[in-house]
Amino acid sequence: MPREHDFAPLESALEHQFQRRDLLVLALTHRSLGHERAVESTPLTGHDNERLEFLGDAVLGLVVSEAIFALNPDWQEGELTRVKAHLVSRKHMARVAESIALGQYLLLGKGEERTGGRRKTTLLANAMEAVLAALYLDGGYDAVRRFAERMILGETARQLAAQIQVDATLGDAKSALQEQLQAAHCGTPVYTVERETGPDHRKHYQVMLRIRRADGSLTDAVTHGVGGTKKKAEQDAAQIALERIAAAGVQTLLGVEAES
Repeated sequence: MPREHDFAPLESALEHQFQRRDLLVLALTHRSLGHERAVESTPLTGHDNERLEFLGDAVLGLVVSEAIFALNPDWQEGELTRVKAHLVSRKHMARVAESIALGQYLLLGKGEERTGGRRKTTLLANAMEAVLAALYLDGGYDAVRRFAERMILGETARQLAAQIQVDATLGDAKSALQEQLQAAHCGTPVYTVERETGPDHRKHYQVMLRIRRADGSLTDAVTHGVGGTKKKAEQDAAQIALERIAAAGVQTLLGVEAES
């Protein structure tokens, strides 16, 4: 676990030196460590990055929305929405986190440490949002905007802008999956909520994707998706299915139970 003075390389990657280093430390503190501290009855009971994650999600959405709105004056709402969905997605934010080696700075409980928490996509994406909130609170909107322009938009945004000209389903994995299944005469996707956790203001959903065959029967689960809303969880499941199709063909979704 890094000591406080070991965060200088991360500040360099963020291009911001924190005046309130405690904000950065809190942004890196996973709830698993907060739980262990609660068990130990320390003064830091309950301190973790979930509240910052909530703020970071909002700040990220605004920064990305403003940037693509300004850069693409000819885009309509649908195009802006689809590209934004890619740029703020869990997968992309995890990649951003990996690009600045965020995982090595995370403050984790023993259980998360043992199970490879520093490499988990969801954990990295959530921590990245929390760090953006800390950056916003300490350095203001411009500090977040500068980081976003370098690390969140950059080449990825340019590639998406080019792709959207030829791919109407960009950012809408559910529609893209349904089109591929229909073209291959493989049936239609069916999404079912498996699990719903968290308080009302911070729900997390897990969705199972199955395929309804032409004879009406359902496959076993082919993918599972997670997200802060049912729609996001369904999109996540569909995106994973599309990646499986790209790797091994559409028939891989039929009659095969996939790993979650």
